[in-house]
Amino acid sequence: MLIDPEKSLLLIVDVQQRLAPVVDGHQAIEARIDKLMRGAHRLRVPMLASEQYPEGLGPTLEPLAEQLHPGERHEKRAFSCADEPELMAAISEPGRRQVVVCGMEAHVCVLQTAIRLAEDGFTVFVAADATGSRDPANKQAALARMAAQGIEIVTSEMVLFEWLGRSDNEAFRDVLALIR
Repeated sequence: MLIDPEKSLLLIVDVQQRLAPVVDGHQAIEARIDKLMRGAHRLRVPMLASEQYPEGLGPTLEPLAEQLHPGERHEKRAFSCADEPELMAAISEPGRRQVVVCGMEAHVCVLQTAIRLAEDGFTVFVAADATGSRDPANKQAALARMAAQGIEIVTSEMVLFEWLGRSDNEAFRDVLALIR
């Protein structure tokens, strides 16, 4: 199954000021999330971002937060975005049944969100290179567990090229510039 820009949305999980700096390889992860967000914007794919306990972990990192419109950021206390009624309503609202998930931490909030969304009938794609944990072993275990649950493990470039679909897409040059 390919990721369809008309059927998908991008969910950025907990990429926050006090959490991101301690995640292994955070700068590369943040850069890939930025590319996914810019590609989603260019291809008109809706985006949502969660913030786990922002009083303690801070808000979404500023370069990413700048790309979000009002109403696209949601505070949460549950580890799974799907267990927060307001956030789940926002995920369900556009009628898109494919969810591309990226963010932090892979073995906690990303994992629990992906599994719960899959249980709720969404097709879930986790961008492995745009997802991280403090300990790389936790990330690897989370990716393996999600794959075993039928969640598609992809890369950010796979997402962008599947959203494009064709080299004659009017957004091709803009998205290609993000990848280079």
